[in-house]
Amino acid sequence: MIKTAVTEMFDVKYPIICGSMMWLCRPKLCAAVSNAGGIGNITAAIWEKEEDFRAAVTETRNLTDKPFMVGVTILPSVRIGPENYKMWLRVCAEEKVAGVEISGTPIDKACGMEYIELLKKAGVKMFHKVGSVRHALHAQAVGYDGVYAAGIEEGGHPLNDDVTTMVLTPRMEESLHIPVVSVGGIADGRTMAAALMLGAEGVMMASRFIATQECEVHENIKQELVRRQENDTTLICKSIGLQARALKNRNTMEVLEVEKRGGGLEDILPLIGGEKNLSAWQTGDVDSAPLYVGQSIGLIHDIPTCAELLDRMAAGAGKRIEEVRGKLGTG
Repeated sequence: MIKTAVTEMFDVKYPIICGSMMWLCRPKLCAAVSNAGGIGNITAAIWEKEEDFRAAVTETRNLTDKPFMVGVTILPSVRIGPENYKMWLRVCAEEKVAGVEISGTPIDKACGMEYIELLKKAGVKMFHKVGSVRHALHAQAVGYDGVYAAGIEEGGHPLNDDVTTMVLTPRMEESLHIPVVSVGGIADGRTMAAALMLGAEGVMMASRFIATQECEVHENIKQELVRRQENDTTLICKSIGLQARALKNRNTMEVLEVEKRGGGLEDILPLIGGEKNLSAWQTGDVDSAPLYVGQSIGLIHDIPTCAELLDRMAAGAGKRIEEVRGKLGTG
């Protein structure tokens, strides 16, 4: 076991959290991560209707008796809106899930302080995924239980401050009194050890969990992540204020061409709509959608089970930390 503020907060074996991934963080993967000793995740936005979302929580609980998170992303969307955010948070409180991962707009600004109080009263731990100290300080001030230090290496939507995980983690650790979880570039025991040495109380991974046996995604996608390297991602949508890191493919090159010629949201949206991603995950077409993965794909070399991955990471982190102790002459 590894003992940190995160393992104690959730009573889990490993301080390894699965990050929210649209269309992919479903009950099967969530339960596999939690059963392996980490903290799984179901992504709320997959289910627009309350009865469907609540059923997903129930299904997850039927697969694991361990803690898991619910990911709620509060960003501009053509499919979901404020009433969805409030419904997801309310259901999380009613169902007393272990925690919520919030990204985008903070709960207090998007839904009101009453939703923070609702979650607190239910014992739901709140973590906000942020890319700057200033945003982390806001999360701490309004009552979040922890933050994710999300560096520019991460897949999805890193903050356009463009600060790396290597710098962001210790900056947050020295600025906050709530736990910090490192995000971006984490995929194995070495990177986990590095995060812990920088002051993190845990790590969050997303891309690495795509290439696991339990992730319900086409095998072509998994094999593509094994083949690709750390320089095979690119930043898109910077020109419209929605910066995102995705796999270099035909789709992302088309998005960059639209941006280069001055195209706006209405020109880019048809290329990045969520349904395109759902189709790509299901069909295995690696060129038809912006597959949001991080630079950590350079560290993905196989497709293990979640249990194999987490056990290996913990052992690898311990080994690397002992090696460093030896180099310092303190072993």
